[in-house]
Amino acid sequence: MSALGELLRETPQKQASTQRRRSPLRIETPAQSEPLATFSIRDEQIRSLVQQLFFRREAGPVRRVGFTPVEGSSETARLCLDVARTLVYEAAYEVGLIDAGGGESPLATQLQIPVPTGVQAPWAISQRLWLAPRESWCGPDSQRPVTDQNLQRLRELTTEFDFSIVHCPAASWLTARIGHSCDGLVLVLTANRTRRLVAAQVADQLRKTSIPLLGTVLAERRFPVPDGLYRSL
Repeated sequence: MSALGELLRETPQKQASTQRRRSPLRIETPAQSEPLATFSIRDEQIRSLVQQLFFRREAGPVRRVGFTPVEGSSETARLCLDVARTLVYEAAYEVGLIDAGGGESPLATQLQIPVPTGVQAPWAISQRLWLAPRESWCGPDSQRPVTDQNLQRLRELTTEFDFSIVHCPAASWLTARIGHSCDGLVLVLTANRTRRLVAAQVADQLRKTSIPLLGTVLAERRFPVPDGLYRSL
């Protein structure tokens, strides 16, 4: 299994342009900047992941990335948020964090982010970082089956930001449909839980749907010693 932030070996990517896009459907709410001041091992791995995933590929820009776990895991939600924040605070991009999950709790609930009353459009959760609820692309009844029209709206939504991080449901047929709205998917494995054979089967199934698999990430990995000791090694 690969460590958090370690992607499958791919060719580097040229840095994307910094053109800004703004949508009239977004809702401005008071948002405070949250600079990444003190870095842990996890923070450093997230930074490495962002660099490998978005800025070191010659094949073309990677702006819309979906993260999908092999099995349901709340860690995927946190991973998506950390990746989005790193893009915002280190590269000053407008970033959309898009909830495309399935039947699990809304992304805002998993991340314990307050939701403005009655809001169904993307809203700012910090400076240059927007959270797009599931209702923003699939309508007010988010429990109904996803339609082709919904997926078209999702594709349009991902283009409204410099970069879009799409929180996908656990790998399934729905993930494959949602994945076509992205430039590719990152498969999230769970330490001490995801079996290598199962992960390989899921990756193979995704490739058969013509969705680029950008890499794999190992989540919920536990370090046996404190960060400070690792830094001194």
